[in-house]
Amino acid sequence: RAVIESDTNGSNGKIKMGEVIHVLSSVTNGDAILTGDVGQNQMKAARYYQFSHTNSWITSGGLATMGFALPAAIGAKLATPEREVIAIVGDGGFQMTIQELATIRQENLAIKIVVLNNSYLGMVRQWQQLFFDRNYSHVQLQNPDFIKVADGFGIKGRRVSQRAELGDALKEMHQSEEAFLLEVEVEQEENVFPMVPAGAGISEIRLA
Repeated sequence: RAVIESDTNGSNGKIKMGEVIHVLSSVTNGDAILTGDVGQNQMKAARYYQFSHTNSWITSGGLATMGFALPAAIGAKLATPEREVIAIVGDGGFQMTIQELATIRQENLAIKIVVLNNSYLGMVRQWQQLFFDRNYSHVQLQNPDFIKVADGFGIKGRRVSQRAELGDALKEMHQSEEAFLLEVEVEQEENVFPMVPAGAGISEIRLA
C-alpha cells in the first residue's frame, strides 16, 4: 500500500510515472485501449490504469520488443475506431518507431501518445544502478524535441514538467479529436519494484 501511495500521489520533486497513469485512468474513466511499450513505462501502465473493459491492454509482455506501442496503437485504432486508443511509451522506445507518426497523420488516426520521458533507458539503468554500482553505460539519452518532431508531422503536442499542469494536459489530450502527443518529463531515476534479480529465485524477490 505504501508503494502504491508513493507511486501515484506525488507531492514534491519530479512527476512520477505512476502519477501520470493514475491521473490518466481518472480522466478517461478507464475506458481507453492502452498499448504498452517495454520497460518501466509498461509496468506502471499495467499496474495503475484501472481498465473498465476487457481486451483493452495490448502489450508485448516478456518479449522486450521496444517500439511496440506506437504501431500497436495504429492497429488497435483501425480495428476499433470508436474507442480511444492511447500509446504509453518511454523516450527510448518511442524513437524506435517514431516514424509511424507519418502513418498516423497520413491515415488521420486520432491516436493519443503519452511519452514518459526520463532521458534514460529506464529499466536497463535500474539494473545498472542496483547490480553494477551505478556504472551507467549507454543508457542516458540525448533526445530530440519530441514536440517539434510531432509538429513536423502535423500532430499537435504538449510538454509537461510541472505536477500542477498534469491534469489539465491529460484532459486536453483526452478531449482532442485528432492525434495528440503528450510528453511528460518524469523522475529520471525512478525504479520499479518488485523485481527478481537475474539468476535468482522468486524467494529472492526485491521489494526495494
